[in-house]
Amino acid sequence: MNNPLVQPDPGLFIWTIITFLVLLALLWKLAWKPLLKVLDSRKEAIQKSLDDAQKAKEDLDKARVEAAGIIRLSHVESESIVARTRSEADKLGDELRKKARKDAEGIIRDAEKRIQNETRQALLEIRKETINLSVTIASKLIERNVTKEDNERFIEEALKQIEISRQ
Repeated sequence: MNNPLVQPDPGLFIWTIITFLVLLALLWKLAWKPLLKVLDSRKEAIQKSLDDAQKAKEDLDKARVEAAGIIRLSHVESESIVARTRSEADKLGDELRKKARKDAEGIIRDAEKRIQNETRQALLEIRKETINLSVTIASKLIERNVTKEDNERFIEEALKQIEISRQ
């Protein structure tokens, strides 16, 4: 049960330590120093970002104070503008109401004239239609020898035609 891998060998032990120390020196020289330089530059960049953020915060606070002052001034100005606008709007509203009344009276007069003219025309058209229907009915009655039932049917057809022509 003598396993050579588990038995201590002083030569192997010394060579392992030497290899470890050489590897540690190489890592120190080649990796650790550049890594420290990168970490230092990263630290400086972070510090610069923090300083810039602090400066930006201070600038933002100053801007907020200035904005509050500007808002107060704008409220005062807007109130005066609103007051002036209201008085001008009242004047304009009065003028517009007067003009609207005049326009409405003119429109009403024109509408009444148009209604009268259209009523006259409608009555004339109704008369023409009545005459045409009467002529049509009379011509149909003359064309045939009509019984009482035929006459009633002609009248109903004429009334239907009147309703259709109105639509």
